[in-house]
Amino acid sequence: MLLQNIRARIGARLNGDSEAGFTLIELLVVMLIIGILAAIALPAFFNQKEKAGDAKAKETAHTVQVAMETCSTESTKGEYTGCGNTKLIEIEQALTGQTFTATPSAKGYTIETKGSSGWFKIIRGEGGGLTFTCQSGGEGGCSGTKGSPGTWGEG
Repeated sequence: MLLQNIRARIGARLNGDSEAGFTLIELLVVMLIIGILAAIALPAFFNQKEKAGDAKAKETAHTVQVAMETCSTESTKGEYTGCGNTKLIEIEQALTGQTFTATPSAKGYTIETKGSSGWFKIIRGEGGGLTFTCQSGGEGGCSGTKGSPGTWGEG
């Protein structure tokens, strides 16, 4: 009886019947699949992060534009000259802590914000027309190619 048990155990071990686990090849295939999925997913994630930063910059530019128009409406002369960054933050509290540059003139203004991949501008000319320009360092929401100017928004 003892001899039969020993023979059964040795035979099972040689056949691989009692062995549990994965082979080296199986583990390598799984690691290869995970690596391929990570190579596909990570660039897409970083691109979305860049687009989110640029969307935040565009949102800030639009908020500054609305505050600038409000400031002009409240002005006795209807001009933009008194509408600097401090005045705009007084009008729109949401601009507190945001990074932007507003350059007013008598009948127009230039607003610039920085995003994850470049800058975004809203320019109101003396005649009242709006121009939306940008320069992107990647694929973050500017029509220009990487490093060259483009447009965005309704301009």
